[in-house]
Amino acid sequence: YAILSHRWGDEVNYKEMIRLMKMGKEGREKVRQRGGYQKIIKSCEQTRKDGYRWLWMDTCCIDKRSSSELSEAINSMYRWYRNSKMCYVYLHDVDEPDFPTQQEFSQFGRSNGWPEWFSRGWTLQELIAPEKATFFNKDWVSIGTKEDLRSTLEDITQIPWAVLNDEQVLRSTDSSKRPGVTQIMSWAADRKTTRVEDRAYSLLGLFGVNMPMLYGEGSKAFQRLQLEIIRVSSDHSIFAWNPKA
Repeated sequence: YAILSHRWGDEVNYKEMIRLMKMGKEGREKVRQRGGYQKIIKSCEQTRKDGYRWLWMDTCCIDKRSSSELSEAINSMYRWYRNSKMCYVYLHDVDEPDFPTQQEFSQFGRSNGWPEWFSRGWTLQELIAPEKATFFNKDWVSIGTKEDLRSTLEDITQIPWAVLNDEQVLRSTDSSKRPGVTQIMSWAADRKTTRVEDRAYSLLGLFGVNMPMLYGEGSKAFQRLQLEIIRVSSDHSIFAWNPKA
């Protein structure tokens, strides 16, 4: 299967997808005119073109009405991205037919001069976990693969190519190769999430830990994440991490 990584906008959710064919013509057309629906169609077309059987997309493949399904999905998501044959990265704010190679504050002023995808919390794991990824601009023109863009991706994210190339480095038994807890945290330091809790939840897979979702707990989610990391890691650099710095 292929999997999509993207910045959320006017999306179509699970409930709307399963009810689409039962809607009246007017309601169905309103859904189909959304940018999120076109994203589904274009992703499916690319999946079929590349010869994959399935596409997974977070907006319409998770029934968020079920708290148990949402919790399972979040705890499994890193593995789902890692096990995909291809990750399509959709950059909705890139107009050009080439990947940007230097900061453009006039175009990406709200996201430190780079496409907004690089400023979001969830997309960190979506960059690291998949073995293969292809980037597309807003018109669904391919503008490079993870391999092609290795030096630029390193510059933007400060993540070493050894990690981007093989996420198993995160679980290496060789401590000289495995990045420290604080180094991983630093990759996420400037990224933003819509919900406060997602700053912690989006890092579960990178640290190889699991915990239940408790939306409403606010910053306590990050404290729980730290406790879970301590349970499985002897890396004391976690005590040097200041989430406000």
